[in-house]
Amino acid sequence: MIHNVGGIDRVLRILVGLVLLGLAATDTVGWWGWLGLVPLATGIIGWCPPYQLLGFNTCALKK
Repeated sequence: MIHNVGGIDRVLRILVGLVLLGLAATDTVGWWGWLGLVPLATGIIGWCPPYQLLGFNTCALKK
């Protein structure tokens, strides 16, 4: 699988995902906090389906 999510983007996705999951687990936010699984998974995997469809790539260019 080709990676299309780069360094800073990956870190931000993982952090946002963890924060949302933490808020959902403590019942601070509603059920939508469990949607934090999506940015967490895309950050860990390094591939984002919408990026693929739209042609985005935040990975560093290979020389």
